[in-house]
Amino acid sequence: MIFLMVIFPIIGSIFLSIINKGNSLYIKIVPVLVSGIVLVINIILLLRFNYEALEFQFTQQLLENIGLGLDGISIIFVSLTTFLFFICSIFALSNKFQNLQSFLALFLLLEALIICVFASLNIIVFYIFFEAVLIPMFFIIGIWGYQDKVYAAFKLFLYTLVGSLLFLVAIIYIYVLTEGVTNIEQLSNILPNKLTLNEQRWLWLAFFVSFAIKIPMIPFHTWLPDAHVQAPTIGSVILAGILIKMGGYGFLRFSLPMLPEASIYFSKLIIILSIVALIYTSLVAFAQKDIKKLIAYSSIAHMSFVTAGIFSFNQYGILGSIFQMVSHGFISSALFLLVGIIYNKAHTLDIDKYSGLASSMPKFSFMFIFFSMASIGIPGTSGFIGEFLSILGIFKNLSFISAFFVIGVILSAVYMLYLCRKIIWGQDNNCIVGDITKIELVLLSLLAMFVVILGLCPSILLNYLKLPVKQLLIENFLMS
Repeated sequence: MIFLMVIFPIIGSIFLSIINKGNSLYIKIVPVLVSGIVLVINIILLLRFNYEALEFQFTQQLLENIGLGLDGISIIFVSLTTFLFFICSIFALSNKFQNLQSFLALFLLLEALIICVFASLNIIVFYIFFEAVLIPMFFIIGIWGYQDKVYAAFKLFLYTLVGSLLFLVAIIYIYVLTEGVTNIEQLSNILPNKLTLNEQRWLWLAFFVSFAIKIPMIPFHTWLPDAHVQAPTIGSVILAGILIKMGGYGFLRFSLPMLPEASIYFSKLIIILSIVALIYTSLVAFAQKDIKKLIAYSSIAHMSFVTAGIFSFNQYGILGSIFQMVSHGFISSALFLLVGIIYNKAHTLDIDKYSGLASSMPKFSFMFIFFSMASIGIPGTSGFIGEFLSILGIFKNLSFISAFFVIGVILSAVYMLYLCRKIIWGQDNNCIVGDITKIELVLLSLLAMFVVILGLCPSILLNYLKLPVKQLLIENFLMS
């Protein structure tokens, strides 16, 4: 069934590429239908998934040594992907794009590629799709973005290219050393015993650059604010909601299980970079006059909880980091959708151009305040659970360091409340006429529903994660 989740978007993409441009109904309906079918298949897999089993499930061999499968970690990221793509496919119905047909064809191709990233059981296949994702994203930003779209697209491309070359060198070295072993599970068992500490360190650094660019971490972060500002709304949603999670997934799937000693050796570096990123990007976010840039910098700050949680090497920290990635996927996607809605009406991202939207757009204002509070991490939302577990994991090993992350939470409250005060309250400057549509309200309500459900019942998500996370820690770090 995983194969169907990949093949349906590819077929949909090909269909959109070859049909007559005059078939506007097909052009709009096909992405919704395809992403809806993929989401239904995903739900079936979630219901059938045995989260008490350690092995990969629903495995399918496409060719010899090349297959797809899901464990408790990967099924969560695939689920996030299929849900957000379904939301975006409906949101696209009410948006006007030049050459919509080509945009949606790339959109469906991107969904197939991302699913393959999270479901790959082979390191070479993972690498191919991990890098191939860049191609449709490059065109989505470069063609359908805003004023400096070409600059932002090439900046994204060049940053990722550097990381991909180092990642490729590391994979070639591993392939030669293991005499052709490419299965991820087998490599996780072989490499910790086969590599010297020095070899682990060099390979870890090669992995690190590639994943740190994607997530992104300081000093590899500067492509993200530009990409967000120039990307169309749907591009920003996919970028923040899914693509940057690939970096965190890479750390969990490769760096920790394959190179455990090097991961411990460099863990202090990761923690320091996470603290610097958290404080620095929070302060920079507060200084922004562009709404998208503010939210982009807040994303980097939130990903700092993820990287620190992963390299805390305990169950609370890693569970918190994954929970934070999923939570951020819902919350940041909603915030970028909301920003896209007002941009389509006022055609500006300047914070100072907006004021008093509470009176002219009460539904929008309610949703914006809700997701801003969820981003801060107020109790009862998924944002609180992710941040709390991450900080708890950091506190367990480095108690004094956790204070910096508490400060980060306070800073996030400062800049998000500042943003709400600027655009929601105050005197209405009549820059926007009309509130969000019924379809937009339904989509945002779905995202809000998951934020609340995960905030009140985190075990829904944690049940899938506990066993693979515990196995990762016991096998590599003798911790649980």
